[in-house]
Amino acid sequence: MEDTGSSEPGAGPPAPSDDPDFRHNERLGHFIRMLSDDDAVSRWKAAEALGRMAEPQAVDELISTLWDDDARVRLKAAWALGRIGDRRAYAPLQRLYRMENEWAQEIIREALENIRLIMSRQ
Repeated sequence: MEDTGSSEPGAGPPAPSDDPDFRHNERLGHFIRMLSDDDAVSRWKAAEALGRMAEPQAVDELISTLWDDDARVRLKAAWALGRIGDRRAYAPLQRLYRMENEWAQEIIREALENIRLIMSRQ
C-alpha cells in the first residue's frame, strides 16, 4: 500500500509559515512597506518595529524615512538607525541633525553615538 502522507507532527518539510526565517522575512517586508503608509502613526510603528528587529536590510528605507513630513516619524527612524548601527546611516543622520531643533538633535546625537560605538568595534 502506498503512503500518501502522514498526519503526524513533524512529518515532511515545515510549511513556510512555520519556518522562523520565513516569518522574520515576512515581518520585515511588512514593516518596510508600512514606512510608506499614508498614516503617520503606522509609519512611526513601522520604524519602531524595524529598530527593535535591528535588521540591516531595513537601513535604506529607514534613511529615506529621515525626510518624512512628520517629525515623530523622522525621529523614530533616527532612533531605529541608531539601534541598527549601520555606517550607511551616519552621513544622513548628520544632515538631519543640522536641520532639527535642539530636542530632536538629542535623539539624533544618541543614534550617531551608537553608530560610532558599533563602528569602533568592527
